[in-house]
Amino acid sequence: MSESAPAAASDAGGSASRTDRPKPVSGDGQDRRGLFARIALFIRQVVGELKKVVRPTRSELITYTGVVLVFVVIVMAFVTVVDLGVGKLSFWVFGG
Repeated sequence: MSESAPAAASDAGGSASRTDRPKPVSGDGQDRRGLFARIALFIRQVVGELKKVVRPTRSELITYTGVVLVFVVIVMAFVTVVDLGVGKLSFWVFGG
């Protein structure tokens, strides 16, 4: 535990302990990297994240594709039934 933690927990330090905080870095641009350095850093981070990607096996890919297709067919059937129901209801209410 730091020295200021007990004081903050008991609120004995009051607002005086808040002045010890470091000030945020101003936006004067001294600590910023150049444009090309930021682009290079971004590309290095993207490559690093892409190395972490686990690609599915062929059997997993076939399973996932089947699940998606079945789900799409179910949603299409549901939307079709709702559309037909709303159409019949509107013809019944407004006459057709």
